[in-house]
Amino acid sequence: MAKINGNTIKPGMVLQVNGGLWVVTKASHVKPGKGGAFANVEAKNLETGNKLNERFRSEDKVERVTLEQRDFSYLFDNGDSLVFMNDENYEQIELQKDWVGEDRIPYLQEGMKVVIELHEERPIGLSLPDQVNLEVVETEPTVKGQTASSSYKPAIANNGVRIMIPPYMGVGEKIVVDTTTGEYVRRAD
Repeated sequence: MAKINGNTIKPGMVLQVNGGLWVVTKASHVKPGKGGAFANVEAKNLETGNKLNERFRSEDKVERVTLEQRDFSYLFDNGDSLVFMNDENYEQIELQKDWVGEDRIPYLQEGMKVVIELHEERPIGLSLPDQVNLEVVETEPTVKGQTASSSYKPAIANNGVRIMIPPYMGVGEKIVVDTTTGEYVRRAD
């Protein structure tokens, strides 16, 4: 781990403060007319989700942590946990469902490539692909002559998630969905 000056802290950096790992969400640098420069830093704990507001002077030294990012493939649901396989050495890792997040689990598909961030071989974060292909399994019938308009209709995708889709789409349509917002993006190719 590298020690950095308090005035070089930027959003996105991961710092070790008070024994915990914190990702910087905001950093504003202040140079008052009197006294030394400092940085007002807002950070979020990677394990607990707690927030931290801290002021670092430019001469303060802070531990910057670099997380290792590795490619994994999602294998299967194992009750309370999900099983992933390291694409390099084929080792398997089990992550608790509540750690992955109930809102992200439905987007996991067998064989899907994900990125898991590790700190000293301990999983810290998981990134899904930005978009996934799904199929509409339930929706209201298509109304003949209806064109693409700003009004969307509710639908259920094959992963069980409710999505708003254009009114001209029907059951069996393949769609692309954003995994962070859960919103319809476009028709799949």
